[in-house]
Amino acid sequence: MEANTRSTGRLPAAFLTPGSSSFMDFLSEHAPEQLPGNRPLPPVKGAVEAPHGTTIVAVTFPGGVVLAGDRRATMGNMIAQRDIEKVFPADEYSAVGIAGTAGLAVEMVRLFQLELEHFEKVEGTQLSLEGKANRLSTMIRGNLGMAMQGLAVIPLFAGYDVDRDRGRIFSYDVTGGRSEEQGFAAVGSGSVFARGSLKKLHRDDLSEQQAATVVVQALYDAADDDSATGGPDLVRRIYPVVTVITEDGFRRLTEEEVAEIARSVHDGRLQSPNGPQAPVL
Repeated sequence: MEANTRSTGRLPAAFLTPGSSSFMDFLSEHAPEQLPGNRPLPPVKGAVEAPHGTTIVAVTFPGGVVLAGDRRATMGNMIAQRDIEKVFPADEYSAVGIAGTAGLAVEMVRLFQLELEHFEKVEGTQLSLEGKANRLSTMIRGNLGMAMQGLAVIPLFAGYDVDRDRGRIFSYDVTGGRSEEQGFAAVGSGSVFARGSLKKLHRDDLSEQQAATVVVQALYDAADDDSATGGPDLVRRIYPVVTVITEDGFRRLTEEEVAEIARSVHDGRLQSPNGPQAPVL
């Protein structure tokens, strides 16, 4: 096959006529060694030190969903990177935030983007949001071997369901188990603290601006108690990545928009270090 490709300068017919709308299935058949879960790992002794990314949060509001992440990556007790990108568009109406082993997570996101694009080109229509969530579940399950060796990837998937006219959030475990979250969700090492914050601040009638402020508040609370989560860095001008997905599609808030929210949250914390107080009853 390889010699024939060199002589004619053309790809074999099998590559030009995929028999499946799944790019993962196509890759499994023609180049299985390219899938992350199929790559052999060298023998190692002890824990593997690799950059890890945390924390990702999501909140729904009547017009859609907000997905956000902090910018810190850690390697053991060290800060590996202060401005890592952890939230990516999956397609026009969905996005994925990554927690876990950063390198593998970014590679998985890129493969997921190709999977959705491939389906749309072959079928001539977008996969449903439920279908996208299922495809991501399959990809996570394919990484189980590496996850068992400490190289886990735990994404948070969110999108606007055009069939139901609302935002939806899906969380996963390392085996690919999928759960739909109601209202809000958080993953990563700071997720316990972020989720506690979201539980007190989330309401069903939030505006888009309020939802964006709530996720920044939650990341601020997570950074307050989790050393692996980075809060807004006003000195270096490094702010969380905040994205909004509505019926108009995916939009990432500009640095100026997030900076304004971060500064207002910071100013409020100067007066109330523990953040907004929820009513007792």
